[in-house]
Formats: sequence, structure tokens, C-alpha cells
Amino acid sequence: MLPDFLLPECVTQTDGQGLAIDLGSKRGKLLVLTLGVITVLEQEGLEVSVWGSPDGENWGSKALATYAPKSYCGVYSILLNLVSRLDIQLVRVQWKMKRWSKREVTPMFGFYVYAEESGARGCAAAVA
Repeated sequence: MLPDFLLPECVTQTDGQGLAIDLGSKRGKLLVLTLGVITVLEQEGLEVSVWGSPDGENWGSKALATYAPKSYCGVYSILLNLVSRLDIQLVRVQWKMKRWSKREVTPMFGFYVYAEESGARGCAAAVA
């Protein structure tokens, strides 16, 4: 089953990828993906994408969803429509960092990626 966090809050200085997460009951649904950038050094960029796989081996040649590059702290949401992608069983987050100043400083970002079914916030508010 899909936990709320595709990538728990982390601080990193290198490109990387998160763990493969089973979609469970969220398979074939419309999801809201929220990227929270909580730490950033100046003159850096973070590119975050979400990849899908039917089997945990083949992740394809194109991301299912990609955020526009980020250089500032903030909370950013995009949609991931899996309605026509019933073959996707697993997802994982990948990220790349870059620095564009001439200083020799390693990039550093603190961030997380959260997933929820579209409409979940409205349903929770209606119940409360």
C-alpha cells in the first residue's frame, strides 16, 4: 500500500533515488504529488521526477511526472494521472542537483515528496 511519503524528509548533497514504493490501492488513480523543499543553498537547482515500474526492474525511459527545476524553499504540487497506466505497480522518486556559481561548494537540498489521492483533502474536510 502506498504510504503518504514517497520520499521522507531528507538532506542530501548528491543525485539519487528513493526506494521503490508499492502503489497498492492507489494503483490506477489520480494522485497529487507534493514536493516540499525545506533547505537550499544559493545558486543551486533541484530536479525531481517520479518514475514507475510494473515489476521493480524496468523503470522505463521517461518519468511519469517531473517537477520544474526548483531553486527556492517552498511547497509545490503536481498531478500524477495513473488512470490509463494500470501496469504501473511501483513508483520511486529520483533527483538531480546542480550548482551554477563558480564557487566550489557542493550542492545541498533538504526536501520530501508526499503523495495522496486527488480529492483526499476535500473528503477529509467533509468528514470533519
